[in-house]
Amino acid sequence: MITVTNRIFVSPEYHDQFEARFRDRAGLVDGMDGFIANQVLRPTAEGDPFIVLTFWRDRAAFEAWTQSDAFRQGHARSGSLPQEAFSGPNKLEVHEVVQVSGKVE
Repeated sequence: MITVTNRIFVSPEYHDQFEARFRDRAGLVDGMDGFIANQVLRPTAEGDPFIVLTFWRDRAAFEAWTQSDAFRQGHARSGSLPQEAFSGPNKLEVHEVVQVSGKVE
């Protein structure tokens, strides 16, 4: 299993709109082969990024998603915020899960 973390720096005045994009998302990723879960984490300290965290069976499944028509449709549908909504560049990280404990929902 892998996780894909997208750290997205959003200006405070756009937090509500950013969160709404995910609440109103198309949900196309949910049906993708190898997709496990998606979490959107709100920062609790000023200046910290939102974290969009997805769990995948493997890297191949994630890469298939990023190259799919569903990916393009989902990201086009979500609408875009103006450039000033973002206070810095996002950072994408991929990690292999080596240990799991407990149950997160």
